[in-house]
Amino acid sequence: MKRALITGISGQDGSYLAEHLLSLGYEVHGIVRRVALEDPTRRFSRIDHLRDRINLQPASMESYPSLFNIISKHKFDECYHLAAQSFVAESFADGFSTMNTNINGTHYMLAALRELQPECRFYFAGSSEMFGKVRESPQNEATPFHPRSPYGISKVAGFDLTRNYREAYDMYCVSGILFNHESPRRGYEFVTRKITSTVAGIKAGLAGELRLGNLEAKRDWGHAEDYVKAMHLMLQQPEPEDYVVATGETHTVRDFCELAFGKANLDYRDFVKIDEQFCRPAEVDLLIGDASRARRSLGWKMNYTFEELVSQMVKGDLDALDNLPNKQRQIETIA
Repeated sequence: MKRALITGISGQDGSYLAEHLLSLGYEVHGIVRRVALEDPTRRFSRIDHLRDRINLQPASMESYPSLFNIISKHKFDECYHLAAQSFVAESFADGFSTMNTNINGTHYMLAALRELQPECRFYFAGSSEMFGKVRESPQNEATPFHPRSPYGISKVAGFDLTRNYREAYDMYCVSGILFNHESPRRGYEFVTRKITSTVAGIKAGLAGELRLGNLEAKRDWGHAEDYVKAMHLMLQQPEPEDYVVATGETHTVRDFCELAFGKANLDYRDFVKIDEQFCRPAEVDLLIGDASRARRSLGWKMNYTFEELVSQMVKGDLDALDNLPNKQRQIETIA
């Protein structure tokens, strides 16, 4: 039985990856903050249905000794490093903590594995935000990086660290350059979930408008459930290589709004308001990925279309509100 370690297991990607690895017969361990163990109902909502099948290890990505301790006690075949401060807007508000968590956390994991388990295969969660001010479209593995946010910069650093450990120490280390991937488990702070949860709130009479920034920003949106399968495939290859994972389609935020509101029989133009506070200081206008290498070398394919993704997210938020008592619905909306 293979044993895998997932950082960020309680997040969107971590939860789907844990499900996938369990379905393949893996023993799954996940790193979580110790404080999260004290509030499992709220902190582990995405993995609550897996709690009796996974092993949670308390540690901090900002503490090398705590990570070293875990790796010294358990032998892992694969390590998936997904934990990060991943909200781009927050990275502008607090660039220092974003850099500290994302860069040092990656370095600590790589250093601990090199010291204790250099044969463990390592996956780093890269991001399309590394391309930033793109120099060509679509973007592939050879496209130069020009990040436009502290988050994007931190991911470029993590990518370079991962490549350096591969080249300098002959470790099996790869980066997945994943374009935007969403699901009903996406955090509420991200624009896609902000849209679908507000659609549900408006439909239920608990919200009256949706404030957004740049409606013309274009993104390549896929489903997280599809993308975590690519992560696993990357660590099963004879030689370590980096891969772009994307749909190859682009849609604007406006397109997402139109489709999401339409799923609830609403017209987005009646509810969406432009608010400059939600515009980035340095915008990334167009991201669209070329996943030819992943399809060719990994045999990776998508199961969800853009419309199916949006429909599933809207339905998830509508169902969640329907299942809450009226008083709790009011509290959740206010919160």
